[in-house]
Amino acid sequence: MIRAVVGAAAAAALLAAPSAAKVPLNTALHPAFTAVFSQTSYAPSGIATLRVTSPVRNLDLQILRAGAERAWSSVGRPWGPEQHIKFRRVGVNLVRVRLGAWTSGLYFARVTTTTGKAAVYAPFVLRPDVWGKSRIAVVLPTYSWQAYNFYDVRRDGRGDSWYVDPRRQHVQLGRPFAGDGKPPHYRTQQRGFLRFLEHTGRQADYLTDEDLEKVATGDDLAQRYDLIIFSGHEEYVTEHIYDVTQRYRDLGGNLAFLSADNFFWRVDRDRLNRIWRVKLWRDLGRPEAALIGVQYSGNDRGGHAQPYVIQNRGAAPWLFSGLDIPDGATLGTVKYGIEFDKTAPESPPGTEVLASVDPGLKGGAVLGQMTYYEFNGAKVFAAGTLGFGGSDNPIATVLFKNLWNHLVVP
Repeated sequence: MIRAVVGAAAAAALLAAPSAAKVPLNTALHPAFTAVFSQTSYAPSGIATLRVTSPVRNLDLQILRAGAERAWSSVGRPWGPEQHIKFRRVGVNLVRVRLGAWTSGLYFARVTTTTGKAAVYAPFVLRPDVWGKSRIAVVLPTYSWQAYNFYDVRRDGRGDSWYVDPRRQHVQLGRPFAGDGKPPHYRTQQRGFLRFLEHTGRQADYLTDEDLEKVATGDDLAQRYDLIIFSGHEEYVTEHIYDVTQRYRDLGGNLAFLSADNFFWRVDRDRLNRIWRVKLWRDLGRPEAALIGVQYSGNDRGGHAQPYVIQNRGAAPWLFSGLDIPDGATLGTVKYGIEFDKTAPESPPGTEVLASVDPGLKGGAVLGQMTYYEFNGAKVFAAGTLGFGGSDNPIATVLFKNLWNHLVVP
């Protein structure tokens, strides 16, 4: 069950001081109504701290299980009873939320004005009580979420991200997400796969990038997990995350990358809870294709999305089982694009291109290639396009099921 305990308004000190030329409050980049948890993940049956900034005193709080929703328009399924909150004053307040002994997953807190006219969301991951219980881990790209978060802490009218200001080299973690609080591109890049897991009853240990930082070695990962799935756009990783993932693969651990442009940038995390963009991993002598099988080849912002075309069904007949689609035919009508990965000279020997998306860019130099390879007992799948993990259609469901059934076997 959920129990919300209202804290004092003294939490205002947790907010960064606005700049002298601050813009008005309540903009798309700095809303007057926000919610954010103090951590990206929590253990079951613990207490989570939620920081709410609100222009009103009376609010309702509902926990939602992400992926368990039935309607596409919903954010999640209500998990436990709705709770009423009454603050002593408007502004910044802390809410202590008692979590239940729920299964590991992605959850949202939905905070709503009692009139129901405004709502904001705050995501958090519930870690497993015992890591490795399910033998499968699903990683949420929390560093990339914050890199694409344009929330304007300084209130200077510019999103606090290097995507807004190229001169900026760091991103502050722990910010509420701009807009209504949902992570950037969550719906299109990974929600479909999470809905597949929830609606088919498949259990996994959900972890964040911050959780991976706490794993000492890849040997520890290999002892706990047979399969690790990077469910979204895992673009920004630290040296430690790269090291433990590569070591896990080298020890025979299975991997699935359901997005594109993964392990692209090295970032370093400092004591002020910031990630600093350092350099492309390929420019540091560790091209991501050597781990993933493919690497980033181009981006057209979605202007030339196309369906996958099957290239080599025979290289992975298990993946296409149940789909009567031959080589050279499109894999359904759903179009994929925005960012594209393809093989490189550093791709492991035996990397097979199973299907591809050709957006017609740069004379075919930009492709989105779905690949598979085996190395030292490890089985590694990569989607090659940005939105595969967000797929929510019958063909994707078959692919997800076949992929799961094949990769969960050590």
